[in-house]
Amino acid sequence: MRALSEQELHNLAMNMVGKKLQEMGYEFVAINSQLKRHPQFVLFKKGEPTIFVLVKATKNLQNPNDYDVLWMETFVAHAKKQNAKVWYAGVGIANAESVDLPVFKDQPYYFAFEDFVKF
Repeated sequence: MRALSEQELHNLAMNMVGKKLQEMGYEFVAINSQLKRHPQFVLFKKGEPTIFVLVKATKNLQNPNDYDVLWMETFVAHAKKQNAKVWYAGVGIANAESVDLPVFKDQPYYFAFEDFVKF
């Protein structure tokens, strides 16, 4: 069994968030799945401002929406200059057998994603 890399976990989180955004009727203007490059999604919906979506995969199933406040304030300030809103999507992903184990390729896992934190 091979544990998923940080990039693979990030891609898994992005897929989950991307499906939710599509269900909500958003069009993707841009998608960036590279780790530590933000935003991951730039969204468009007629009649609404541009939305930058930040996706973060975490092992924290209880509080997947925990984020670095100072970093977020900096990013939100950047988005305002672009007349854009910011949505944060914290996605908790953990091994289904034990949260102490890594997530393995082709093995069951749990994920926690409630909703977007909107700024």
